[in-house]
Amino acid sequence: MIALGGIIGASLFVGSGSVIHTVGPAAILSYALGGVLVILVMRMLGEMATASPTLGSFMEYATESLGGWAGYAIGWLYWYFWVGVVAFEAVAGAKLLIMWIPGVPQWIFSLILMLLLTASNMVSTRSFGETEFWLASIKIVTIVVFLAAGALFVLGLWPHGTLSIGNVVHYGFAPNGVSAILHGVVLVVFAYVGTEIVTIAAAESADPVKSIVKATSSTVWRVIIFYVGSVTLLVMITPWVDIPTQTSPYAAAFTKMGIPTATTIISVVVLTTVLSVLNSGLYTASRMLFALQRHRWAPKWIADRNRRGAPWKAILASTVVGYVAVIMSYVAPDGIFDFIINSAGAVGLFVYAIIAGSQLRMRRRLEREAPERLKIRMWGYPYLSWIVLVAIILVVGSMLLVEDARSQLYLSVLSAVVILLTYLIVRRRTRATAAK
Repeated sequence: MIALGGIIGASLFVGSGSVIHTVGPAAILSYALGGVLVILVMRMLGEMATASPTLGSFMEYATESLGGWAGYAIGWLYWYFWVGVVAFEAVAGAKLLIMWIPGVPQWIFSLILMLLLTASNMVSTRSFGETEFWLASIKIVTIVVFLAAGALFVLGLWPHGTLSIGNVVHYGFAPNGVSAILHGVVLVVFAYVGTEIVTIAAAESADPVKSIVKATSSTVWRVIIFYVGSVTLLVMITPWVDIPTQTSPYAAAFTKMGIPTATTIISVVVLTTVLSVLNSGLYTASRMLFALQRHRWAPKWIADRNRRGAPWKAILASTVVGYVAVIMSYVAPDGIFDFIINSAGAVGLFVYAIIAGSQLRMRRRLEREAPERLKIRMWGYPYLSWIVLVAIILVVGSMLLVEDARSQLYLSVLSAVVILLTYLIVRRRTRATAAK
C-alpha cells in the first residue's frame, strides 16, 4: 500500500491543472515521459535493492559503488529534501484546515499536524505502516472512482454525459509547441519523487526481497494508470482551457459529472494526501539519518531506539527543521521558509542521478562476483542505464530555461556544495579519530 499510495501526491490532485495549462492536452506526453524516467530509475533501484536489501537503500549502494562522498551526499541531500517537504506539507495542510475552521492561526494547525504525525512515527514502524495504509487507501479509492466514472463520462455512458473524447484536440493537442512538452517534463518529474521510499520501508519488512520485487515491478502500471490515465481523462472531460489552476481539476471534473459536494470531497482527499506525505516524509528522513549514523556521518546518539525499535531520536531530529519552518512560515514566510523549500527543489533529480551512477557500477561488479543475487535486472543494460543518466542530466540542465525552476536549481546546487564541503570536514575528523 505504501508503494501504491506513495506515487499519489497533492501535486496530482492540485498541481496537474497548472501543468495542463502550461502544456495543453500534450501534458499527457509530459506525464508519460516523466513517468518512463521514474520507471527506469525504479527498475535500477529494484535491481540493487533485491541484490542487497538494507536500511538506507540507495545511500548504501552509492557508498559501495561510487565512494563515501556519494553516499554522504545522497544521504544528507535526501534527508534535507524530506524535512523540507515535511515543513511544506505541514503549512499546506494548515491552509486547508483554515478554510473549514477560520479564526485559528495557521501556525497552530501546522504544529498540530506535525505533532500528530511525529507521534505516529515514534510509536513503532508498524504504527507508521498502519497509518500510511489508511491514508493511502483514501487516495487510491478516490483515483479508482475517478478513473471509472471519468471513463463512463467521456464515452457518453454517464447520466447526462456526452461523448467528449474530442476535447483532447478541440483547442489543439500541443498548442504551445514541442518545447512546452519538455517544459512539462521538468514540472511533472517532481510529482513522482517519493516512489523510491518503498525500497527503504521494505528493508524493515518480514521479507525484504519479496516486498521490493512486488513494489518495484508494479511501478509501471501505477504510473500509467494513476498519472497518465487520470490526466488523460481530465483533458477529455473538460476542455483544457477551462481546467482550473488554483483549485483541484479533479474537483471540477467531478462537479461536471454532477457529483454533489465534489469540492469538499476532494479537499478532504487532498488533506489526507498531505498527512500521508507528512507521515512518509518523517519516516524516510529518520531512517536515512539513522543509516547515516552507521557510517559515523551523523551524531552517535541518533542510533538510539525505543522499546519497539523505532529510532526515536532520529525521528525527533528530523522534525526539528519542520518545526523551525512552521515557525518561519508565520514569522518570515518570504524568507527562511521559502529558502528551505526552494533549496531542496532539484534534490530529487540529484538523487536519481546518483542512483543511476551507482547501478552502472554495482551491476558490473555483481555480474563478475555474484550474478545469482541479480533477482531483478535493469532492462537494456548498460545502454538504457546510460540513457537514463543522460536524460536526468538534461532535465536538470533544462531547469535553467524555466524561470520558476531556475532559482530552485541554483539553491539546490548550493545545498549540494555545502553538504560536499561538510563531507571533507567529517572525513578529516573521522581519520584523525581513527589515527588516535
